[in-house]
Amino acid sequence: MNTKYCFLSILSFLFTASLTINAQNTRKYSNEFMNIGVDAAALGMSGAVTATTNDVNSGYWNPAGLVHLQDNQLALMHSSYFANIANYNYAAFAMPLDDRSAVGISMIRFGVDDILDTTQLIDQQGNINYDRINLFSAVDYGITLSYARKLPISGLNYGVNAKIIRRIIGDFATSWGFGLDLGIQFEHKNWKFGLMARDITTTFNAWSFDDDRLQDIQNAIPGQNQEEPEATELTLPKLQLGIAKTFVFDYDYALKVEMDLIARFEQNNDLIATSFVSINPALGFELGYIDLVYLRGGVGNFQNEIQFDNSETLTFQPNLGIGFKYNGIAIDYAITDIGDQSVALYSNVFSLKVDLEIFRR
Repeated sequence: MNTKYCFLSILSFLFTASLTINAQNTRKYSNEFMNIGVDAAALGMSGAVTATTNDVNSGYWNPAGLVHLQDNQLALMHSSYFANIANYNYAAFAMPLDDRSAVGISMIRFGVDDILDTTQLIDQQGNINYDRINLFSAVDYGITLSYARKLPISGLNYGVNAKIIRRIIGDFATSWGFGLDLGIQFEHKNWKFGLMARDITTTFNAWSFDDDRLQDIQNAIPGQNQEEPEATELTLPKLQLGIAKTFVFDYDYALKVEMDLIARFEQNNDLIATSFVSINPALGFELGYIDLVYLRGGVGNFQNEIQFDNSETLTFQPNLGIGFKYNGIAIDYAITDIGDQSVALYSNVFSLKVDLEIFRR
C-alpha cells in the first residue's frame, strides 16, 4: 500500500502546486516555465539582454530587437533540469519583412515524461498488479508570435508578442492560455535602453479536468482528499527594464555590459520587496574577440531566504558562458548557478543559431 500512497501524495502535490488556484485570482507562480529563459548566450549573462537583444531570440527577450535582423534566422536550444528528469526545449524562426519590420515565431516545451501512474496498481481486492501501471507526461507548451517595427523616431523600435499556452497533465487535466507582451528598445549614441512588459493584459489560463481520472485520486488517502481545482488562473504582468553600453578596445575586443531591473507586481523574496512591487537586478557582460569567440558572465536571481532561525540570507545565481560564431553559425554554452549559490538548480544549456543566408551562397 505504501507505493500507492506515495504516488498519490506526489500526484496530489502536482495538482495543488500546478493547478489549485482561486477563480479569477492571480498566482505568484503561474506559467513559470515561460520565465526560465532561452538562448545559452543570454542565459550566460543572467538574462540581462533586454536592451541589446537583436536576433531571432528577441521574440522571447524583447520583440523590438527583431528589427535588427539582416536575414532569416533559426535558433534551437536544449537543457535538462532536476537530474535530467525534466527537459526544456526551444525552437524559433524569425525573418525581416522589409527594412523597417520583422516577424518571428517560437515554441517552448518543458516536460516531465514517462511518469508512473500507479492509481490502478492495487485492485479492489487489495492485490498488487504491476500490469496496471501506465505512463503519462506533464508537459507545458508556449507558442509565441512576434511582430516588430521601427518607429519614425531615430533609434526607437517596438515589438509585440501574442502567446498561446498549452499545458497537459496526462489525461487528468489540460489548459489553454492566451496573453500579450510589449517590448521597446531605444538607442542613443553608445547607450541602449530596453523595456519588456510581459503579460500586459494578464495571461489567462482555462483548465478542464477529466472527472473519471480525478476520481481515481480523490479520497484515496484518509485526511488528504484531493478536491477539484478551480478552472481559471491569471498571470500578473512583469516588467524588465535594461540599460547597456558597449566598449571597444583596439578594434578587436568588444565588451558589452548590461544591467536589468526585473519587477513583479507582488510581494516575494526579491532583493527589493514591497506589498505593491518586488524588484530584482540582473547584471551581465559579454567580451567578444573579432566577432568570433565570446566569454560571458552574469549574476541575478537575488533572493532574501529565511532560515530556520528566522534570520535572512541573501542568495544569488552566478552564470557563465562561452560562444563561437563563424560563417553565420553560432554555437553557445552556458552553465547556470555556478557553485550552487541559490535555490535554483544548476543546468548546462546548449543552443544553436543559424543565419539561413548561408544556404543561398
